[in-house]
Amino acid sequence: MEALVIGGTGPTGPYVVNGLRELGYRVTILHTGNHETDAIPEDVEHIHVDPWHVEAWESELNGRTFDVCMALYGRLRRIAEFMRGRCGRFVSVGGVPAYRGFMNPSLLDPEGLFVPIGEEAERVRDETEDFKGYRIALTEDEVLLHQPEATHFRYPVVYGPRQPMPREWCVVRRVLDGRRRIIIPDEGLTLCHCGYAENLAHALLLAVDQTDRCAGRIYNCGDEDVLTLRQTVEVLASALGHEFEMVSMPYSLAVPARPMVMAPFSNHRVLDLFQLRADLGYRDRVPAKEGLAMTARWLSENAPTPGGNEETILQDPFDYEAEDRLMDSWERCVADFPETDFDEKPGYTLSYSGPGGIVPSSSKFK
Repeated sequence: MEALVIGGTGPTGPYVVNGLRELGYRVTILHTGNHETDAIPEDVEHIHVDPWHVEAWESELNGRTFDVCMALYGRLRRIAEFMRGRCGRFVSVGGVPAYRGFMNPSLLDPEGLFVPIGEEAERVRDETEDFKGYRIALTEDEVLLHQPEATHFRYPVVYGPRQPMPREWCVVRRVLDGRRRIIIPDEGLTLCHCGYAENLAHALLLAVDQTDRCAGRIYNCGDEDVLTLRQTVEVLASALGHEFEMVSMPYSLAVPARPMVMAPFSNHRVLDLFQLRADLGYRDRVPAKEGLAMTARWLSENAPTPGGNEETILQDPFDYEAEDRLMDSWERCVADFPETDFDEKPGYTLSYSGPGGIVPSSSKFK
């Protein structure tokens, strides 16, 4: 059996390539050749051509056909069209910004995405709402037009080794630089769905030999556990033997936290994975906490160059002097804020029995 992987050297690529090999496929990867990795075995064939310039593929592929094509990167609409009649199974990767409100929650009424987002949720309607999301939605339509039996996956934020936009570096570099305080917005309660690279690859591989269940379908994929921003920071720091003092501010003031939230709002963005689990039997290969810890250790050993491509993409200036001034100002404001006296202090309702809640009338169960 022959498999073609478009891309193959990014975060999920080596897991897909090696997973296909384990399933008995002879694997060919088509990529630029600019990002070779030792994670790809020597028996894998390489075709070096730009995945974004499908017009140049004809001479490189020379009429070859494949049992399965995994399109992980490149100009997906043109790839789906070009591979029509050249592959038995077509599995492709897109993104969650196709959902209306994912990038612009003010489009929805009431504002913000419902949690979790199912595959049937409304997509971006036109380019005036969100140009990127609209293009992603159109691409999904084009893929299924040219490949009606395709299985398409909507990726969330990807983390793991070799990620070109390593959000976790915002925390890991501060650990390595010896920072003791870190700013988080709104107590760090924001939920944003992410996916460890090995887990996402596992989802894709489940579609390869279950055509009867997933042909012509679109699936959300990501980790089964969704950690808050605070939990994410804690796990990353703990993996490196570090502990931060979390300084919580309203999002409008927590400017240094923007690269970690990756949006000008702190709304939740959580995907519904029910269909992926029900149709394909998906379960995480790597628990989210473990994946984050491994990512932290990998980044500490393979640190991006300060001011290099990764930090440029992240838009995190790591301006610690400005951060300290902001945190000091905030803490002074909180300390000086006048105490408000209530005739009757608001409570958490009589149904709450956690810390600070109702006191048991008896220490013994009756």
